[in-house]
Parts: sequence; structure tokens; C-alpha cells
Amino acid sequence: MPELPEVEALTRFLAEKCSGEEIERIEVAALSALKTYDPPIEVLRGRTIDTTSRWGKYLGLQVGDLWLVTHLARGGWVQWRDTTPPARARPGKGPLALRVGLSSGGGFDVTEQGTEKRLALWVVRQPTDVEGLARLGPDPLDPAFGIAELAALLDGRAGNLKTVLTDQSVLAGVGNAYSDEALHRAKLSPYKPAGKLVAAEVTALHGALTGVLGDAVQRSLGLPAKGLKAEKRSGLAVHGRTGEACPVCGDTIREVSFATKSLQYCPTCQTGGRPLADRRLSRLLK
Repeated sequence: MPELPEVEALTRFLAEKCSGEEIERIEVAALSALKTYDPPIEVLRGRTIDTTSRWGKYLGLQVGDLWLVTHLARGGWVQWRDTTPPARARPGKGPLALRVGLSSGGGFDVTEQGTEKRLALWVVRQPTDVEGLARLGPDPLDPAFGIAELAALLDGRAGNLKTVLTDQSVLAGVGNAYSDEALHRAKLSPYKPAGKLVAAEVTALHGALTGVLGDAVQRSLGLPAKGLKAEKRSGLAVHGRTGEACPVCGDTIREVSFATKSLQYCPTCQTGGRPLADRRLSRLLK
């Protein structure tokens, strides 16, 4: 799933490629992905892309007085094309959701792999017209987001750290992979109660969040869209590395599996050497 660093990199990549370009073609191939009808997406044709922006995991293109906003969900991505195919994109069973052709002859596809089909597109007058975007919590890489702000968010909050960190109304942009990475770097159990961290743990978590996300953004800068997925995988210490050695202590990285996703952690670094039970209702190991 694209998270804050990948969406930030895609936003900057599209800014370089698209800013000042006129939209000549805009074709929806996944009708269920388009969540708005007024204004219709066709009105973007003939308008110039002014800028791009990111809010959490949402990516937006400002096109005159309108915004094209995308949430890539779990299986979504943006694929740049130096030359867009001449044939019109048509609804079907493939991964293509949206095709945008520009005045330069290039353009981009928004695609979604897998069967979940949760990718979403909106054409709105203001980004906050998108309900989920309007409810986002603070961005962890915002310079104004300090240790005190994180402490205030966590104070008295129900739920474990893994659940809270991936709640977009609490923090914007952190998903399954980078929450695993931040918790590993902070040496905290994913099941530790979020509202019961002591000051030193909040400080460690803040440093881990900003460090993990900031490092990932820096590694991604300047990469083409097609290179971002491989860069993300190469930079992960524990997420997706079940059975491998922890790069910090050498212990075996463990996994807890759920219905549609999993988390990875190091027992030595994070849970006092004790493995977490691999079931949804695992008890907390402090």
C-alpha cells in the first residue's frame, strides 16, 4: 500500500511532469472508483494542471478552480507514460482505473491491482470536500508536529499502538509498513496501550516516526514512479521480512497475521524476547 513517503514522491514526480500541462484526455476505466459526479470529470479536459499536493495518503492535482483527488488504497499506483496509447480507455476487468493524457503527448495511468477495488477518485472544488481527507489527523512530517503534539494525541487514547498509528484520523499517512518500522526503531510492542506511554517512550516514538518517514522520503526523491516500490521494500528493516534476521540484534523477525494483512516485529527489540501469539486477539506482551 502506498503510504506517506511514496505518495509524497509521486506528488513531486507528477509536479515535475505535469505542472503547466493541459489535460487533453481524461478517461475513467473503473467506474466504481469515481466517487463524485458534480462537477463531472470531463470538465477537466482542456484545463491546465497548476500544482500537485499531498494530504496523508491522498494525492491531488489542482486544475484551475477544481481538484482531482486520488486515494490509491492498498493496490493503487500511478504509472507515467511518455506517450499515451491512442486507443480510448474503456471500462473492463483490468487494473486501469483512470487515464490522463497531456498536451505534451505524455500522461499517466492510475491503476489498481488485486480484487479489493478500493481506489477512489474525486473531482471537487476544495480538497476538504472529500470526507476522509477532511477528517485527517496531523502530518507526522509537519514541522509543527513535535513531541508535545504526539503526547497530546496519545494521552488517554484507547487501543494499542499499531491500531492508533494507522488510524488516519489520528495521524495522516502512516500505514501498515511504516508503523511496523517506527515501532521497531522505537523498541515498542505493537500491542502496547497507546494511552499509557511514559515520556521517554513518547520521545522515542516521535523520533522513530519522523526518522523512518523522513528517511523514506529522502530515499525516494528523484526516483521515477516505477522505481518507488522497489525502493520502499529495500529500505524496510522488519516489515515484510518474516523469518529474516533483525538488522539490529539478529533475532528472527516474527509475524502476526490477520484476515487481510499482517504485522512484523522483533521479539528481542520490542517485546522483551517473547513472541506475540499469531492470532487477531493476541494478548498484550509488554
